[in-house]
Amino acid sequence: MKIIIAGAGEVGFHLAKLLSYESQDITLIDPLKENLHYADTHLDIRTLRGDATSIRVLRDAKVDQADLVIAVSSSEAINITISVLAKQLGAKRTIARISNTEFLDEEEKIGFKGFGIDELISPESLASKEIELLLNQSAFNDSYEFEEGALTMVGVHLQRTAQFVGKSVQEAGEIFPEVHFMPIAIQRFGTQYTLIPRGDTQFKEGDQVYFITTTGGVDELYKLTGKTRRNMRNIMILGGSNIGEQSARKLAASGINVKLIEINPEKAFDLADRLPEVLVISGDGRNVDLLQEESIHEMDAFIAVTGNSETNIISCLMAKSKSVGKTISLVENMDYFQLSHSIGIDTLINKKLLAANNIFRYVRKGEVVAMTKLNNMNAELLEFVVRDDSPLSGKKIMDIDIPRSAIVGGVIREGEGNIVLGNFVIQSGDRVVVCCLPRSISKVEKLFQ
Repeated sequence: MKIIIAGAGEVGFHLAKLLSYESQDITLIDPLKENLHYADTHLDIRTLRGDATSIRVLRDAKVDQADLVIAVSSSEAINITISVLAKQLGAKRTIARISNTEFLDEEEKIGFKGFGIDELISPESLASKEIELLLNQSAFNDSYEFEEGALTMVGVHLQRTAQFVGKSVQEAGEIFPEVHFMPIAIQRFGTQYTLIPRGDTQFKEGDQVYFITTTGGVDELYKLTGKTRRNMRNIMILGGSNIGEQSARKLAASGINVKLIEINPEKAFDLADRLPEVLVISGDGRNVDLLQEESIHEMDAFIAVTGNSETNIISCLMAKSKSVGKTISLVENMDYFQLSHSIGIDTLINKKLLAANNIFRYVRKGEVVAMTKLNNMNAELLEFVVRDDSPLSGKKIMDIDIPRSAIVGGVIREGEGNIVLGNFVIQSGDRVVVCCLPRSISKVEKLFQ
């Protein structure tokens, strides 16, 4: 697949890095030499210095042969321009990164596809949605919804009190014979090894386990894992970034009491004008006295989304020390993901990873409509649509040649989520959610082509 990435900033470089690992034909364009130097020397990709809004530069990149053009510079106006030009010059599909969420709200009305933009993505909006979902599933440290919650992926760190511990997958399922959840991936405590569970796989204390569940299965998982669903009434947000503002607005609109702390006085006043339902505080969120004055011990959740990863992590640890039940930290360094559980922060989120997940479904073969990578685990979760002419249609799952390093987590049929076993018959139009390790991705893709 030939892919052109315009913009070698954080998101663009991260995408180029991930895609280069998959032997894709990548061209990375940026006007600044220093932005391209590291990619040129460390990644197996082509780099091209120049302005991607230039028709000459796009032609040099062979845009007419491109399967996908991804415009992810820091300027949404430039990204929109690049996408329109690329489409007119022959690119098959275009994606533009934006920061103005009004474009997302009015996407269908304006009709961006009509003038050459197939998809709009906003890393900030994706992060805000992730925060909202994590707060809804308060006891879990990772989550992802398929088809507006018909199926939900949740991740949980197993403690000794969990009924699962010491039992096999089959034994755990027998506790609730009406199956409403399915374990799809396990990472053993203290290792980086990802395991696709089978019936005889045993759950152990300290495991990070991912489940696919229906709406009813969420409550069962709370009971089995020994977790408690917390009602979110009071939430403190550190940082008046786009993510902080979007999250504060959505949470306040749902009736939650939100306090937002912003260190820049002028920005704090502007936020107070734009967010009348939110208590905006001008101050340094690293100041322990300020946090105590603002009753951090009464907060149900603390969300740190400043532009500094270290500030976010330290402030979340401070919140944990004050008995805040749920902490979420925005980080830029992917290496921090491996530390999240050991240092005591509930969830780390990363804009680059969220954007990459959103874009990756266009790289996968077969009709992939949704995709996410499991945080800090070597596995992907993909949602395929079964076509009318698919050889899978009419087959039982047990009769499909699914690799052992992959598992069907669930099937969405006519908008309803189903946790399925081997005798379930796949039909045309079904949306099948599959979790797989990297070595089995190509084989799984072929099944759904």
